[in-house]
Amino acid sequence: MTPPTYLFDGHCVLCSRAVQYILRHETTPEMRFVAITSAEGRELAQANDIDPDNPESFLIIEDDVVHRSSDALIVLARYIGGVHRIAVIGKILPRPIRDWLYSLIAKNRYKVFGQTESCYVPAPENRHRFILS
Repeated sequence: MTPPTYLFDGHCVLCSRAVQYILRHETTPEMRFVAITSAEGRELAQANDIDPDNPESFLIIEDDVVHRSSDALIVLARYIGGVHRIAVIGKILPRPIRDWLYSLIAKNRYKVFGQTESCYVPAPENRHRFILS
């Protein structure tokens, strides 16, 4: 079993804070983090119909299965554990409704949460889990 991969927008403040949150709360520290601006990130994004220069979703890839949008959030909740596991009840909502809500936040994330000039840089103890360039 390969570690899950989280493809994220390192310039998005919301996305970068989500990565930091995962690092603090994950139940098993194994997830790989790939910045969408890295060579591998661009390749993963394009292979999954995401514009790496204007991403509107993130991906979680586990065991060669790609999860995106609201499905990715639900999968991610399993890796964080604790009270976050309650997010799996989101599956009772039809995917179009979940994805519409996700899309609403994703399209406005820079306006609401901000954007940085440089990609998120992890602490030295976690750098081995990141692909940023």
